[in-house]
Amino acid sequence: MEIREAIRTNGTVRRFTDDPVDDATVASILDDARFAPSGGNRQPWRVAVVEDRMLRRELATLMQPVWDEYLETAMAGGTPFNVVDYERPDVITPGKANDLLAEIESVPVVLAVAADLGNIAMMDGDLHRPPITGGASIYPFCWNLMLSARAHGLGGVMTTFLSRVEPAAAPALGLPEHHALVTTIFLGVPEHQPTKLKRHPVEAFTTRNRFDGPTFP
Repeated sequence: MEIREAIRTNGTVRRFTDDPVDDATVASILDDARFAPSGGNRQPWRVAVVEDRMLRRELATLMQPVWDEYLETAMAGGTPFNVVDYERPDVITPGKANDLLAEIESVPVVLAVAADLGNIAMMDGDLHRPPITGGASIYPFCWNLMLSARAHGLGGVMTTFLSRVEPAAAPALGLPEHHALVTTIFLGVPEHQPTKLKRHPVEAFTTRNRFDGPTFP
């Protein structure tokens, strides 16, 4: 697939057909993803291909309360879990519908991706706010994976719900010491592949010289 088409048409997919995805395809996707850049070329990623149905159900059970809180906040007009002004809703209705969690056992591919924090230069680690720059060494790998999946005729979604309950998920996944659980990725043959994506135009987020400068272009 031509790279610009892949970038512009890789919409989120949460429903999959019953078509299986073989190990060779998953291996090929990971083989593409590994060419992502990372700080110092340290390649801090680790991937667990989660196949065990009981383990999948355990992970879904851990993610469900996070989804419930996320959706409750979003329905009230807030940005869930933001680090500036997030306030947990007083009342959270449990068990909100989520196709991925409800049917996690049948999702063709479930990947848990971790990052070795000892191999990431956290440039903003000492600032008086939550660090974010370390993502530059891991999320390009994750997005390469998603783009490769698209080129293989698959679709999927990259989620971070499990990351919020990392301490509980870590033993189940055998997460190594000093590693962070950065995403859980679901892949399969899409029931429908969204290709018309809604995004802000360039002039909505780009300025000249300074962030308070004139609009670009």
